[in-house]
Amino acid sequence: MIRIKDLNFTYENKDRPILNGINLDIAEGEYLAVIGPNGCGKTTLIKLLNALLVPSGGSVEVDGLDSRDRRSVTEIRRTVGMVFQNPDNQIVGMTVEEDIAFGPGNLGLKPEVIRDRVESSLRMVGLWEKRDRAPYTLSGGEKRLVAMAGVLAMEPRYIALDEPTSYLDPAGRRAVLDLIRKLHAQGIGIIQVSHDMDEIVWAQRIIALSGGKIVLEGRPEEILIKIHMLREMGLDVPRAEKLV
Repeated sequence: MIRIKDLNFTYENKDRPILNGINLDIAEGEYLAVIGPNGCGKTTLIKLLNALLVPSGGSVEVDGLDSRDRRSVTEIRRTVGMVFQNPDNQIVGMTVEEDIAFGPGNLGLKPEVIRDRVESSLRMVGLWEKRDRAPYTLSGGEKRLVAMAGVLAMEPRYIALDEPTSYLDPAGRRAVLDLIRKLHAQGIGIIQVSHDMDEIVWAQRIIALSGGKIVLEGRPEEILIKIHMLREMGLDVPRAEKLV
């Protein structure tokens, strides 16, 4: 379980916290969607889950490991994989295969284990046949899948995704969403930041952030009917609800 207790976070150059008094438990294997207006702290929250950021107050614990304990950071980042909004920010290899091998290689795994993880991850995302390609020659959707494969090669228990379908064409968007649902079906916890209300109907639970706090929490069928509140936060409404 990921346990967030009385969480506050303030960036060094800001006068007020972007997150203030967040309390949230995320169960292993859960599919949680995080929504809210721009600047509400969605990306900050998932970076705190991955220990890329450390709480200014309160705590984040990942399977009992406190992110404030720097000795736990490596294990937390193995446990909670992070997929950034721009995949170019986390692709480092000259070829797709080399990029996927980077994470497991840093863990000091044996070469045969690394090869197995690379092949398994690339087959999972459907890019094994493009393993020798340079990442920059791939489409935006394929780059997003490479970033996800790099995370999968670390064998995480949770994956946090920041707007994983942004800037993708319909085919790329469909491939990424299909993979997210497949990973969830295999028992991996999903924490997905999104502005698209139509793509989070598969989530088991939704939280909405505004003003640094959780202002809505519940199942999709409970949250997505709150049309006026969603619009007040500057969010779109699900396509089926636009007729209401």
